[in-house]
Amino acid sequence: MILLDNVQKRFGPKILFENVTMQFDPGKRYGLTGANGAGKSTLLKMLGGDEETDQGSITIPGNMRLGVLRQNHFEYDKQRIIDAVLMGNKRLWSAMQEKEHLYTQEITDEVGMRLGELEGVVGEEDGYTADSRAAELLIGLGIPERKHNDTMSSLSGGYKLRVLLAQVLFGAPDVLLLDEPTNHLDLESIAWLEEFLIGYPGLVVTVSHDRHFLNAIVTHVADVDYQTITVYTGDYEDFVEQKYDERKKAEAQNAAAKKKIAELQQFVDRFGSHASKSKQAQSRLKQMDKLEVKDLKRSSLVRPFVRFEFEKPSGRDVLRMETVTKSFVQDDGATRKVLNKLNLNLNRGDRVAIIGPNGVGKSTLLKLMVGALDTKDLMGEAPTVPDDGTVRWGFDANVGYFAQDHHEALGRTAAGTNAFQWLYQFDKLRPQEEVRGVLGRLLFSGDQALKDTSSLSGGECARLLLGKLVLLKHNVLILDEPTNHLDIESIEGLIEGLQLFKGTVVFVAHDRHFVNSLATRIVELTPSDDGAKVNDFGGSYEEFLERFGRDYGRKA
Repeated sequence: MILLDNVQKRFGPKILFENVTMQFDPGKRYGLTGANGAGKSTLLKMLGGDEETDQGSITIPGNMRLGVLRQNHFEYDKQRIIDAVLMGNKRLWSAMQEKEHLYTQEITDEVGMRLGELEGVVGEEDGYTADSRAAELLIGLGIPERKHNDTMSSLSGGYKLRVLLAQVLFGAPDVLLLDEPTNHLDLESIAWLEEFLIGYPGLVVTVSHDRHFLNAIVTHVADVDYQTITVYTGDYEDFVEQKYDERKKAEAQNAAAKKKIAELQQFVDRFGSHASKSKQAQSRLKQMDKLEVKDLKRSSLVRPFVRFEFEKPSGRDVLRMETVTKSFVQDDGATRKVLNKLNLNLNRGDRVAIIGPNGVGKSTLLKLMVGALDTKDLMGEAPTVPDDGTVRWGFDANVGYFAQDHHEALGRTAAGTNAFQWLYQFDKLRPQEEVRGVLGRLLFSGDQALKDTSSLSGGECARLLLGKLVLLKHNVLILDEPTNHLDIESIEGLIEGLQLFKGTVVFVAHDRHFVNSLATRIVELTPSDDGAKVNDFGGSYEEFLERFGRDYGRKA
């Protein structure tokens, strides 16, 4: 059990938590929800010992082992991937390292006795099956066995995160503290993680903006809002219903109290000076004193207003990709063919979801589409062009691109600028009031619009990049993981905006709710030795599942 007693925390003038007293119980799985900036990640850091409270205490039993997923991608670059996972059990790893060192020395009685003690530690920690258990975790998270002896530096940031997740899980902690564990995981890996966590016997506290993931794994929701934490029983959908009902009930009670007070006050004002009515007036004053109108704080959850418009539609034929082939040279010098003679046509009004496992070529496919445009649309990045084949955009196609790496996309053009300046640079002929209006609808109101781009959170970066697409009024949108770092309300706002958009949308997303809500066409990429195979299906994701039975989401 983890106990919070009168916890307070603020950053500058902003109060995150005030007088929070609650507990996280063993064996339960809590989803931390709330708006970007509400304090979810800060709470995880306080639970993990990486952040101090301003007031109050957090009590964790001394025998309780914590497993914390941190975003320290480069800490283990020199380690073998398998070793980075083994380091998740510090006691076992320390014993194994000391054993290895002692075997390089002369075996004396003293050394022999110490080796015996270390063998005992290895046995207690199930060290003789450690390699196989670590390998199982890595394979489950999409890292093949042939890679396990490579160094961490050979992996991309997304795959490094998977290893760090495996490291946390390998330590067999009593408590798992997970901050956005599904970011950079493909749908198959998310499904594996869901099944693992459902069977996990310990306490889980996770921050996630993936409502499907939360619905799959949580038994409780700890909602960070109103400068406090409120615990609800059930999954995310249960929480939404309960919170809405509670708010409506409180508002109704306030309305009834205000109405009653007004009626009583009217009587007092009318008859208070009449001697014959004085007792009645006094009685009503006492009734008024007993009535309470609660101060209902404003929720930190605010949904951005996202609307994509265009001035002129594209032609009927939006894009043609014919016999497109693309290969890359890997770290070991070998050439890997990602796409081979791919054919794909886009029609006006399509909402196409590109799905498939990580590394199959989904982002590469989007970059090939965008690479056929003017290179400035990539904000300075060298265009990705096919080794063979053609990529041709149709008549009047005005294409906007949302890059997967938000900070990197901003960084190419954002040095020394605030949010307003960054957005205004893309169309300086547009009235400044219109630019500020776009920012305001995306929750950059007032001083928020003057925040330096270098200090923006992941969610703020994503909203600012969406603002560029809104401002420039594209009729074709290419979106690579647009939901990463967005809170649930922002994701819902984006879904609503794209559902109303009359243009063409192509997107890669690992948020199943997002895919389910938007896709009218599914392009599935499946790996093969000779480049990804393409399954082009005209229909929704649910229809795709019914037809092919390949769920890249949670297994039923």
